Amino acid sequence: MNGKSEGVVYVLDDDAHVRQGLDSLLQSVGLQVETFASVKEFLACERPDVAGCLVLDIRMPGLSGLEFQNELVKLNIDIPIIFITGHGDIPMTVQAMKAGAIEFLTKPIREQDLLHAVRIALDRDRVRRIKAEAITNMRARFESLTSRERDVVAWVTTGKMNKQVAAEIGISEVAVKVHRHNAMKKLGAKSLAELVRMADAVGIGHRSDASGEGHNSVRSDF
Repeated sequence: MNGKSEGVVYVLDDDAHVRQGLDSLLQSVGLQVETFASVKEFLACERPDVAGCLVLDIRMPGLSGLEFQNELVKLNIDIPIIFITGHGDIPMTVQAMKAGAIEFLTKPIREQDLLHAVRIALDRDRVRRIKAEAITNMRARFESLTSRERDVVAWVTTGKMNKQVAAEIGISEVAVKVHRHNAMKKLGAKSLAELVRMADAVGIGHRSDASGEGHNSVRSDF
């Protein structure tokens, strides 16, 4: 691990001794740690916009850890979770993992198991953030297109030929080619396949027509 630049590990456990022990362990390998005694405390804190993960006790006053996991989804808080418990069972473990938990560790926790899970969780959140930033930047590039360019992109990425796109939106085939060229230049797309991936990523595109043409039948005249 490379220290605090890696992100923040949030520890949520109502047992002060557990919080202190985990805080000491995680800081001993250079990680930044924030601890909380309740769900309310965690939700009230301002979390920095960096990679993070949550080490969460399965049995908490009020909401259980599993219930809080579901609540985070509803609140659109996307953070990898490592569950810890002194009372785990197989159904509980299965439920947590199916809901996306990184790991389910039983107390007393082996230090290496926890550190390994934290490393995986931080790496996963870092990758998620990079992908999310790429999508945001891509959406900004799509916003730079004119309405006509967006319309052309939406049609050509369904696999329609230039003349079909021209007929669909009521312009000449030459105009379609011009708008297509300008759109690809603004988006930085070097091929139709790349443009299709971009359009899919940001949710741009029309439904395939009744003939069955779609992204899998891209025409070569693009």
